[in-house]
Amino acid sequence: MITEILPRKSCAKCRICCVFDREDSWEMPLIEPELAALIKEEHPNVKMKKTGENSRCMIFDAEYDEKGLSRCPMLTENGCGLGDDKPFDCRIWPFRIMRRGDCLLLTLSPVCETVSNLPADKISAFVAGISDRIFKEAERNPEMIKEYIDGYPVFDVRTVDK
Repeated sequence: MITEILPRKSCAKCRICCVFDREDSWEMPLIEPELAALIKEEHPNVKMKKTGENSRCMIFDAEYDEKGLSRCPMLTENGCGLGDDKPFDCRIWPFRIMRRGDCLLLTLSPVCETVSNLPADKISAFVAGISDRIFKEAERNPEMIKEYIDGYPVFDVRTVDK
């Protein structure tokens, strides 16, 4: 989905979205039950914690290194070991659905330099083609919605029905 503006090579080389410190553990991807079962079958040591009715949050079994970082256990030398089976959160990275009051925001994580450095009109044009799909997924799977963090540029807004 995202390769139109974020080439696979750039993504695999950077890997910032696959490494977490204790403060950004909220960014860990949600895992659908079917994918969780596949991961557990192939990687029985990966620990996961159920976070909602429809999804799970991957909890890493790896210890934090000397820099306080933990890598996603699916990260390989060639990028994500899940390939096209990546969790939805990973497929839309560096975009995130965030909540601010009664609005859902389609935001861009500023830590992804490749996409953040693109002209805003190019990002906006790309977002126009994917935002409906992302908002529908957030509606189906509300656990993926994060609280808004200042500094995340907003590219689309939807009001939440009360």
